[in-house]
Amino acid sequence: MGCYRVRNIKHAHQLLDHKKLEKTAFYIRLLNFESDEWHIAHATNLEEENKLIEAGFEFIRYSEKDQVAKYWKRK
Repeated sequence: MGCYRVRNIKHAHQLLDHKKLEKTAFYIRLLNFESDEWHIAHATNLEEENKLIEAGFEFIRYSEKDQVAKYWKRK
């Protein structure tokens, strides 16, 4: 399980492995920004996913390439 501090949309775009920046921007527009810093985390198994959900992380997507589930939450 990894956790990263995100400071801008391009950094989030790279960590989330979206093909288009517009996709990342779409998800970010849905959120109410109180802070522009985010934690990005990934889980490789169900136990890690449960820990992230209990810690307040929200599921973003599953990366077939890396075989990890990606989550985020506001710092």
